[in-house]
Amino acid sequence: MAKVSQAIAPVIALDRNASDPLHKQIYDGFRLAIVRGNLRGGQRVPSSRLLSVELGISRIPVLNAFAQLLAEGYFESRRGAGTFVSDSLPDGLTVCQDRRPQAAQVGSGPRPVARRSLLLSHYERPPWASGWGAFSVHQPAFDRFPFPIWSSLVMRHSRSPGVAAIHNTDPLGSATFREAICEYLRTARAVQCEPSQVMVVAGSQQALDIAARVLLGASSSVWIEEPGYRLAKNVFAGAGCCLVPVPVDQDGMIVSDGIKRSAKARAAYVTPSHQYPLGATMSAARRMQLLNWAQTAGSWIIEDDYDSEYRFESAPISSLQGLDRNARVVYIGTFSKVLFPSLRLGYIVIPHDLVHHFVAVRAAMDIFPPYLCQEVLTDFMREGHFARHIRRMRLLYGERRTALVESIREQFGSSLEIHGTQAGMHLAVTLPKGLNDREIANNAAREGLWLWPLSPSYLGAKRRQGFVLGFGNTPVEEMPHAVSQLRAQLTR
Repeated sequence: MAKVSQAIAPVIALDRNASDPLHKQIYDGFRLAIVRGNLRGGQRVPSSRLLSVELGISRIPVLNAFAQLLAEGYFESRRGAGTFVSDSLPDGLTVCQDRRPQAAQVGSGPRPVARRSLLLSHYERPPWASGWGAFSVHQPAFDRFPFPIWSSLVMRHSRSPGVAAIHNTDPLGSATFREAICEYLRTARAVQCEPSQVMVVAGSQQALDIAARVLLGASSSVWIEEPGYRLAKNVFAGAGCCLVPVPVDQDGMIVSDGIKRSAKARAAYVTPSHQYPLGATMSAARRMQLLNWAQTAGSWIIEDDYDSEYRFESAPISSLQGLDRNARVVYIGTFSKVLFPSLRLGYIVIPHDLVHHFVAVRAAMDIFPPYLCQEVLTDFMREGHFARHIRRMRLLYGERRTALVESIREQFGSSLEIHGTQAGMHLAVTLPKGLNDREIANNAAREGLWLWPLSPSYLGAKRRQGFVLGFGNTPVEEMPHAVSQLRAQLTR
């Protein structure tokens, strides 16, 4: 097989009527690209033969330009590999390595941005969310995922993709994938749905964004759990909504408090099967109270069912949507927790009369979702691999959850209060007074321990200090040591 060049030619504008000869124009083009930082040290440049073809000229001017660039130290030749931009450029040559946009010059004129962008806080990835290891949240046991099976399915669909996979532009997503999702949801989650109601999205975050665009307007009031999922708050805040924090207890969101605070709120965002971050399961009485409120107030419920597959002390809890008789619930699910986060596949189950609104918004955003992974995951589900993987992971995470709880109780006694051990891939602990969870988390991250502080999950000023501890990627035998590291951080 012939070698294919990995180099990309820079933009070089040649003018055959210019006074400068062609080789000088080529030389100047490469030199300017290097000075500006568009070409970096170690980057491969096209061969003289390939560049002459792309520029539509003979090879001689290209060879002359390359010879001069090599002689002056801008290029270096590596035997058997090709020609590269030199790692050690000529003395006095200033190369801009930071290509971030420069600050606007004084007098450059107005630089307006949309008001909604100002409603969002500056994005900054916190140190405790940047690592891989003990207690990091949202990290499944990657070493137990059946990648050989997944790879074979990817290869199958890559070698001979169907027309539907490479030229399907349905904003709802693959029809066969939506059928597979419905089969799963009707059976495992008691969701009332048909494929025509399902929209495939890039994870639950996009699902929330689309739902907010369809259901909410600027200044709409939205109930959110307190504490609750921070990224959901960002979506609603960015839509200009008025966030109404509603406290949660061991039975989930306290609906009566929500009614007192904002009886006519446009929507309520809830995680009823496994409340994030405290882990409560919403009681049947609260579920009916919430549904009755939504019907009476003419409001919507956005149900985020992010990790309901994993319950350890009881049978799976049916969805809130499955109890809804008035089509007031928009149901959101994701494959990120049960498979792997970078897959970026989730879904929305939409009330029938709202489907055309969701489709219109989706078509305006990104037209339709990518299809390859949908086709792969369809086979993964229908051939039984998905259900088998969930069963195995439920046992594994149950063991890891038990090991974590036992290690905390053994090493901390009653000084740490544990929350939400019945389900999911994380639990929460609350700290004694006088400890600052963010400060401890920052210190721990510098030592490779990924403690997610609880306090940022609160919207109000009254915030409990604690940690959300993920256990999905930590083996049972490593759990006592990880807890001892946590203890060392708290006793400094």
